[in-house]
Amino acid sequence: MFVRFAAMSVVFVLVFVLRVPARADSLSPLVHAPSWVGGRVSARDLAGKVVLVDFYTFGCINCKHIEPNLRNLYRAVRRTDFVIVGVHSPETSYERSREHLLASLQQQGILWPVVVDNDFTVWNRFGIQAWPTQLIYDRHGKLRATVVGEGQDALVDKTVAQLIAER
Repeated sequence: MFVRFAAMSVVFVLVFVLRVPARADSLSPLVHAPSWVGGRVSARDLAGKVVLVDFYTFGCINCKHIEPNLRNLYRAVRRTDFVIVGVHSPETSYERSREHLLASLQQQGILWPVVVDNDFTVWNRFGIQAWPTQLIYDRHGKLRATVVGEGQDALVDKTVAQLIAER
């Protein structure tokens, strides 16, 4: 009986350890994501820049509400200072289609690279729990802000501006 309990405990510990998400202050899971649309980013592309990682799904109305502000930021801030990377983690089977994702990117005017995260690998490694979520990193790759939900455009803009001003 003790041997059986001990074996079950080891299995539980192994499963728990394997499911622990990576730390959100590392951009590594993003850089190593296997599937992208609209380009791909490398560690070199992110180095020395303020990085906003937008976790979303294209059918989510809350996600759609923040896209205009992200487009404004993308147009307004120099690429030498700022990068946006989308992570599309689908809520429905319709959203899993690459064809539908590409159509939504065009329709919504999303010009930045997007990770196709159909299996939620990147989502889980960052420990994300809701759509939309933006993670904002400083020029040194340190997570400085997590913004969950819509209606916080002013906070996102202010955070990005402050981090760009820092050297």
